[in-house]
Amino acid sequence: MPNQHPFHEKQYLGRDYNYISIRMVMATFCFLAYYWTENRERNGDLLLVVGCGILVVSILMLFMIHYKTVIKNKALILDGLWTTRLVKIDLNSIVNVEKTNYSTYFLNNPVYNLHRNGTIRFYAGGKDAVKLVDRDGLVYIIGTQKQSELFNAVKEEMAK
Repeated sequence: MPNQHPFHEKQYLGRDYNYISIRMVMATFCFLAYYWTENRERNGDLLLVVGCGILVVSILMLFMIHYKTVIKNKALILDGLWTTRLVKIDLNSIVNVEKTNYSTYFLNNPVYNLHRNGTIRFYAGGKDAVKLVDRDGLVYIIGTQKQSELFNAVKEEMAK
């Protein structure tokens, strides 16, 4: 199926290196505190369970798809997690496409279809994004791991 479309990308919720690092530091702290706890009957066991829980949740999040980006039939389709709505952006209404950084901040929360200050944001991880502006002045910022491929695929699809 990915070969049938000009662009196909899956963004995973738990693969952002900043948040992986934060979760691993928290798990390491729990394991070190468990090791140094003298009275392991109650508190020590809780630290061990919390540390293992952080590791299990972190591993599960590595395989959890946040959203998929597909370009087909002159439309950019963003499909999110279970309860999110499908977002379809008609490329005929797009007047400007440009490569940009997603944000200047070091840490960014993953978002799907976040409407704020006239922009609609989609982000799972990384620093790169593609900015689309439509005829109505609405700005779409789509975070991606494959910035140049998405940019070229949008330009090619708009030229058809």
